[in-house]
Amino acid sequence: MLRRCIAIDPDVFAREHWDRSPLLSRAEALPRGFDDLLSPATVDELIAERGVRAPFIRMARDGSLLTRDCYVGPAGFGAEMPDQVDSAKVLGQFAAGATIVLQGLHRLWPPVIDLVRGLVDDLGHPVQANAYVTPPSNRGFDLHYDVHDVFVLQVSGAKHWTIHEPVHVHPLGSQPWTAHRDAITARAADEPVIDTVLHPGDALYLPRGWVHSARALGTTSIHLTIGIAPLTAFDIVGALVEQLADIPGLRESLPMGIDLTDRADISALVGKVMSTAMEVIGERSSDLECAAADALARGYADRTRPIPVRPLATLAAISAGDALVPVRWRRGLVASVAESGGRVELRFADRTIGFPGFCADAVRAVHGGSVVGADRLPGLDAADGAVLIRRLLREAVVVPAESLPPQTPGAA
Repeated sequence: MLRRCIAIDPDVFAREHWDRSPLLSRAEALPRGFDDLLSPATVDELIAERGVRAPFIRMARDGSLLTRDCYVGPAGFGAEMPDQVDSAKVLGQFAAGATIVLQGLHRLWPPVIDLVRGLVDDLGHPVQANAYVTPPSNRGFDLHYDVHDVFVLQVSGAKHWTIHEPVHVHPLGSQPWTAHRDAITARAADEPVIDTVLHPGDALYLPRGWVHSARALGTTSIHLTIGIAPLTAFDIVGALVEQLADIPGLRESLPMGIDLTDRADISALVGKVMSTAMEVIGERSSDLECAAADALARGYADRTRPIPVRPLATLAAISAGDALVPVRWRRGLVASVAESGGRVELRFADRTIGFPGFCADAVRAVHGGSVVGADRLPGLDAADGAVLIRRLLREAVVVPAESLPPQTPGAA
C-alpha cells in the first residue's frame, strides 16, 4: 500500500525521507488515483445515510473548531442518540465556509480500512485516516505542525499547500504546536520549502514537526490525511523505565525533610538514584530488555487493529460438516508462540491460549501465515486438525480464507 502514496522506491523513501523530509508525488508518477478510496458521493453518503456520530465528525472554520451542536443533533425515533450528524446543519456550516473533518475512516469505510491495514503492514507503525472536505477558497486550520507523520492524498478539487521547516524537530505527542505559536508565526516569514497546489491523484508526505497550512482553491477540495504515529527511541526508554517499577529499592520513599529548593542536595540525590538505576539495568539487562520488548508489543497491539472478523461467516465455518474450510492467521493480530510444560501457547497482550504439545508444529504453521485446512496441518490428522481450526476460529485467531493453494505432490 505504501507504493500507492509515494512515487519513488520504498527503500529510497525509507533512507531519504522517512522522518526526515517532505516528499511530493504527482499523480502521473503514482500507480493510480485515490477516487476508489473516497469521493464527493461517498462523503454525502457518510453524512446523510450512515448515521455517523461525533467524534467521527468535526467541523472547523478560520482555524478554530466549531462546537458540536453546530453540526450534530438527535436522530429521532428508534435512534435516540443526541450526537449523530445532522446533515442539514452540516450543509449550513459548509456553505458558510466550514471544513468537514471525517475522523477515523479506517473504522468506517471499507476501502480506507484496507488501505490503512496495508500501510500498517508496510510501515510497522500505527496508522489512522481522516478526510478533510473544504469549501472553495477556504481553509480549515491555521499554520501548524502535527505530532505524527502524514500522507496527504488529494481526492478531488485542488488545494494550495505551503510547507516550512520545523521549529521543533521530531515532536512527541506531548509536544503540540500550540507551545510554539510565536516561533511558527516567525517561520511563516521564511521562504517555504514547498509551495504548491495538489490536484486529484497527487500525494504529499510530511514528517511530524514540519510547519504547514492549506487552502482550497476555486472548487471544493477533498483529501485524505493518513496519519502515522511513529514509535520512537523515547518509547523504548519509557518501556524500560516502566520495568524498573519492579525494583524494590527504586520504590523506596525519599528521605524525610528533604528540601526540594536546595538544588545541590537534590542534584546529588538524583545522581544517586540514577547510579542505582544504571546498576540494576546492568545486572538485569537481559530480563529488562525482554520485559520492555513485551511492553512495546502490547502497546503496539493496543494502538493497531487486526482485520475484523465476520461473526456469521465464522460461525458457519465452525459448523461446516467437512471441517475442511481453509483458514489463515487474522492479519494484524499480534501474538507469540511458546512451548511450556508439554504444551504450546499462543500469547497475546490480553490472554493466552494453550494447546497440547503435539499441536506445536500446526500452531506454528498457522502463526506463520500459511493458508491451511484441517487435512494439511503438520503433525495432525484431519480429525485433530479440524478440532484445532474450530478452536482458532472461535477464538478469532484465524479467519476463513478464499481457497487453499494447490497441494504439493507427496505432502502430508
